[in-house]
Amino acid sequence: MKTEDDAHRASNRIWRFFISIRLTVAVLLTLAGTSIIGTLVPQNADPQDYIRAYGELLYRVFYVLDIFDMYRSWWFQTLLLLLTANIVACSIDRLSSLWKTIFVKTPAFRLSAFQSLPNREAFDVDGAPDQFKDGYAAAMSRSFTYSRTETTDTGFCIFAEKGRWTRLGVYIVHLSVVCLLIGGLIGSIFGFDGFVTIPEGETVQAVNLRSGAADKPLDFAIRCDDFEVSFYDTGAPKEFRSSLVILEDGKEVLKKEIIVNDPLRYQGINIFQSSYGKMPGDLKAKAEKGIELSLTSSVSGMVYKEKVFLGKPLAMPEGGGTFTPREMLSSYLFMGQRDLGETLVGELVSPDGEKTEIKLPVRFSRFDKMRKGARFVMAVTEAAEERYYTGLQVTSDPGVPVVYLGFVLMILGCIVTFFMSHQRLCIEVAGRGRQTTVTVYGASGRNRSGMEETVRQVARRLAGLGGGR
Repeated sequence: MKTEDDAHRASNRIWRFFISIRLTVAVLLTLAGTSIIGTLVPQNADPQDYIRAYGELLYRVFYVLDIFDMYRSWWFQTLLLLLTANIVACSIDRLSSLWKTIFVKTPAFRLSAFQSLPNREAFDVDGAPDQFKDGYAAAMSRSFTYSRTETTDTGFCIFAEKGRWTRLGVYIVHLSVVCLLIGGLIGSIFGFDGFVTIPEGETVQAVNLRSGAADKPLDFAIRCDDFEVSFYDTGAPKEFRSSLVILEDGKEVLKKEIIVNDPLRYQGINIFQSSYGKMPGDLKAKAEKGIELSLTSSVSGMVYKEKVFLGKPLAMPEGGGTFTPREMLSSYLFMGQRDLGETLVGELVSPDGEKTEIKLPVRFSRFDKMRKGARFVMAVTEAAEERYYTGLQVTSDPGVPVVYLGFVLMILGCIVTFFMSHQRLCIEVAGRGRQTTVTVYGASGRNRSGMEETVRQVARRLAGLGGGR
């Protein structure tokens, strides 16, 4: 049966574990090592690429360890949580003793502790110490947040301090690191990174996750009304932009043209312009509306341009019979091997009634020349209009506000830590016959040169009040 002492010892062991510097070093080294792995191994790539690069066995090992999506893996998130707990525990452990120093109402001062300091300035004034007590005390209370006067055997002394709260600067930095870690965890757990391609005029309501998981449905739809691209003289793309519309319940709620580095943001989701491309045109629909053919006569050498329609016979020039387009094939395997792509298939009836099946691949205008004894060489000269599609990167990171807060706290903490300090001052006023010696002592945890300047300034100010020399 566990006693209360056993529970207390167990809690102490757990606490010592979390405040251990060894834990900090171990976690940081582990994070550094795994981050190197995450840099060397491409993240969220195609599984076939991994198998080709590492082999099937190593691929399976990496897959089990979540190496391919390392920064969202459970063990990497556990390391971040462990580092966060370590920083918080260490801060609490050290802050408990500092808290009394910062928020004490009456701080303890000893004159003897200041008298041993090398940082001092002294001057003499005419008169007894009591003549200067009220003036010096008032001057110090105006310059410092805390001051008090105590009587000594030879006169009096004034203790003063300011910037006591600046000792918290290092803890502000610790808090900023915690915010950065928590923000990263929130983003990795609740955020996503995906992509989607949208042809002009079409709408999508889900994105493909780069992690390879199931598609991520969105609470709204994205429609691409238009896509434009401009090019340099070299042919390289100069700028490409997408006209996007956000739809909710079929209603337009937001419109924006996006370009690279100028995303659309909606409901915490960022939509970036990342790529573009061309989609094959709908040649079948084009053929139904009419498609242009080139007919080259092998007799006269004349080239005729004719528009044909699916299912409607065309009277061939020069009494060459009739040609009737029958269908559009999305692909055509030539000799059962090579795919020639979209192909118009029709029937040619010669003047003497002989029927011949004609296949006209859109991409190969000279294909019909292989037909022996042909009265006309035929080719499709007007293909369907190609449409562009826009490639969008769609991301969501709900941890970004926390990360931004971490950056702000980091800057604030560094300013407090490196440019501010807790300054303590002691003014000893001791009578020496008809004269009084005033000595100003100063102590500071940081920025000692700044403290030396403060001591000199205070000494000059007090000397001006009392006629020092």
